[in-house]
Amino acid sequence: MESRIQLFIISLFILVVQTNSFLGQVVKGKIIDNKNFQSKYIDSRTISIWLPDGYDSLKKYPVLYMHDGQMLFDSTSTWNKKEWKIDETASSLITENKIRPFIVVGIWNNGKQRRFEYMPQKPFSQLPKETQLSIRRELMDTKEIEPFTMKADNYLKFIVKELKPFVDSHFSTLTNQENTFIGGSSFGGMISWYAICEYPKIFGGALCISTHWPGMFPGSINPKLPNAFFAYLNKKLPSPNNHKIYFDYGTETLDAYYEPYQLKVDKIMERKGYKEGNWMSLKFSGEDHSEKAWAKRMDYPLQFIFGK
Repeated sequence: MESRIQLFIISLFILVVQTNSFLGQVVKGKIIDNKNFQSKYIDSRTISIWLPDGYDSLKKYPVLYMHDGQMLFDSTSTWNKKEWKIDETASSLITENKIRPFIVVGIWNNGKQRRFEYMPQKPFSQLPKETQLSIRRELMDTKEIEPFTMKADNYLKFIVKELKPFVDSHFSTLTNQENTFIGGSSFGGMISWYAICEYPKIFGGALCISTHWPGMFPGSINPKLPNAFFAYLNKKLPSPNNHKIYFDYGTETLDAYYEPYQLKVDKIMERKGYKEGNWMSLKFSGEDHSEKAWAKRMDYPLQFIFGK
C-alpha cells in the first residue's frame, strides 16, 4: 500500500511539472487544473481533472468529460457563485457503493465563443444561408459576426484527438467506448448529444441536462433550427445496443421552453429503439435553469451511467 501511495505522489508531481498545473479547490477528492492547455483546433483553455478519493494509479477508471468546466467544482471562483457540486455528489454516491469510482475532465469554456463551440455544426450547416446568418447575429447580439463562426466540429476534434489521449496517457483510465462519457447542460447538453452522434466509437454515453433545444433565445426562436436538430438525430443517433443517453429539463425560467422539444426528441429515441436501461428522459417540476438546480439532481445521471 505504501509503495502505491509513493508511486501516485511521484506521478502526480511529474504531471504538475510537465503541464504547468496546480491543485484546485474541491470538497471531496483531488483536482488538477491544467492551465493554458494548448490545441491546434481551438483556443487554449484550462482543463480541470478531478480524481476521486482513494484514486489508485494501479486501478483503471471510467472518464466523464464535461463542458463548462469552471462551473463544476468551486463556487468561490465562478461568475455567479454557483457550482454543480460534482465532487460532493460523486463522492457520496461512491461511498454509498451506488456507482463506480470515476474521473471527471472539466473543459472550461472560453466565454464569448462558447455558443459557437457548443452549437451542433452539421445540422446548423444544413440551414439556408440567410437563416444561418440571422442566427449567428442573434447568438452574438451584434452585427460584427465575422470572427464568430461555428466551431463545434473542431471543439470535438480537440476532445477526441488531443484531450482524451492526454488524459489516457497521464491518468489510469479505462480507454474504451463503454467507459468514456460526455455531458453538460444547456448548450453543453447540445454539444453532448452531438458528440455521441459524431463519435459513437469514442463515447458510450451522453448526459444532456436542460438541453437548449431552441438553439436561440426566448422570443427569437427560429423553428428551422430545432427541426434541423431533430432531422440530424433521426439520421445519426448511434445504436442503442452499446450507447446510453440521458436527458432532463425543469419547468421554470429558461427550462420552461424545453418540454415540447424534448417530447419530440423522446419520440425519435423510441423509434430508434432506445428504452429503459439505455435511455432516460426526466422532467423536474419547479426546477429552473441554474447550477443549483443541476447540482440537486446530478445523482440521477451519474447513477444512470456509473451505477452498479
